[in-house]
Amino acid sequence: MSKLETNTIDTVSGTANLTIGGANNTGSTTIKTNNTNAVTIDNSQRVGIGTTTPNAELEIKADTPEIRIDSTGASGRNYKIHSDGDELYLEGIGSSGSFKIGEDGTYGFNVDLGNGQASIGTTTSNAQLFVESNNDSVSTFRLNDTSSGSGGKNIAIFQRRGTNVGFINVTDSSTSFVTSSDHRLKENVVEITDATSRLKQLKPKRFNFKVDADKTVDGFIAHEVSSIVPEAITGEKDAVDEDGNPKYQGIDQAKLVPLLVKTIQELEAGITELENA
Repeated sequence: MSKLETNTIDTVSGTANLTIGGANNTGSTTIKTNNTNAVTIDNSQRVGIGTTTPNAELEIKADTPEIRIDSTGASGRNYKIHSDGDELYLEGIGSSGSFKIGEDGTYGFNVDLGNGQASIGTTTSNAQLFVESNNDSVSTFRLNDTSSGSGGKNIAIFQRRGTNVGFINVTDSSTSFVTSSDHRLKENVVEITDATSRLKQLKPKRFNFKVDADKTVDGFIAHEVSSIVPEAITGEKDAVDEDGNPKYQGIDQAKLVPLLVKTIQELEAGITELENA
């Protein structure tokens, strides 16, 4: 039987001690309410709530177990962790807040509970998932398929409103970046008839990017292409956001391929015509 020992309050230190079980107790100690076991402490110092046989330092057993953490500060956040069947939830109560995993004030993983934005390597994010790396010796993001099947496999699939619009396909030796192109997705299909004249309007340039001053590359200036192959360009010339920061244009140079192919075909037809004249 457990032994109850109490010490009076020490008026100097302001502390009090309550011992249940005594020094020689080798059994467990249970606190009951309404004649029902509420809290159990076993002889391995494991605490069980709703169970008399805890399997961890703290175990809570109930139909829908829940832990609630309330802050009394003016700007504090309240949270609860609870389980419902096979699901585990961390929820903010009556406010947004965030969930962080880290050590000594440095956080490797963060989820904004209000908008569902997650970040790895930083606690700030301007995307639903943001990954930041400050380590030159490791990859920022890595996908690895270890299945033994032959042939290609889609290692990443991209959707828009629930419809597949592209994917990254890998084989044992190559990677393909694929966009949707099935004939069943298209209508009003006609031949390109003015490829050569349009191609002659393109203005290929050599340049370097300001952040990489020592590297010269071949390419295009986005706004100079937008009127010729508009589907190759994203964004608007000289656009800025609401704070006045630049919103830079981009180019998908693969969108120029149909124009290049048709131009070659037109030139080939012209050469053949001259050879047969």
